[in-house]
Amino acid sequence: MLEGKVALVTGASRGIGREIALTLAEYGADVIVNYNGSEEKAAQVKAEIEKLGRRAKMVQCSVADYEASGKMISDMLAVFGHIDILVNNAGITKDNLMIKMSEDDFDAVIDTNLKGTFNTIKHMYRAFLKQRAGRIINLSSVSGVLGNAGQANYAASKAGVIGLTKSMAKELASRNITVNAVAPGYIDTDMTQAMSDGAKEAIIAQIPLKRAGQTKDIAEMVAFLASDKASYITGQIISVDGGMAI
Repeated sequence: MLEGKVALVTGASRGIGREIALTLAEYGADVIVNYNGSEEKAAQVKAEIEKLGRRAKMVQCSVADYEASGKMISDMLAVFGHIDILVNNAGITKDNLMIKMSEDDFDAVIDTNLKGTFNTIKHMYRAFLKQRAGRIINLSSVSGVLGNAGQANYAASKAGVIGLTKSMAKELASRNITVNAVAPGYIDTDMTQAMSDGAKEAIIAQIPLKRAGQTKDIAEMVAFLASDKASYITGQIISVDGGMAI
């Protein structure tokens, strides 16, 4: 489904990003594994991709850094010759009620989650135009769709990703470049496993399907949007959330 394609996945060392990187490789893509701090985990993802018979490169870079993001992309374009799929998955949380939230914590989340998405798209823009083809898949969140108490910074960043996705879809459609977003709900990851049982139960009670999602649920949607099967889909925000955003 993705043979001959090269994908750049940001924040690919763990969680949803890891699953996306491996799933794209399973479907035939070579994968650039971006990470910020988890070098050992990124190396494990790289090794697993290579076991699948695909090429993989690790690149350390904070997507919040505009210049570093540009260097990562120019370096990888030089190595692979092209990048066909950009998955903006890198993200952080610094949750707190607004009254307790520091300016630094607000800025850090916006800089990584929203500005980081801008940074990678900006630096890939000319290459995609030249290729007259490309797939951009951004990771939003149910929090960006519904809002969430204690997550003003995170919800704002992910709502911003939705606006950015729709705007880029309109800009790039004439060049055969699609831009979509996936909005995960409550997904079973290391971060959510650390929550108390009571907190987990409260969230699951809000989900019509009454269960947490799996990282594979998100990865399969990303792979679909990256494929030719989704060639007539652009500017969409697809919720993979068990019905939370109904």
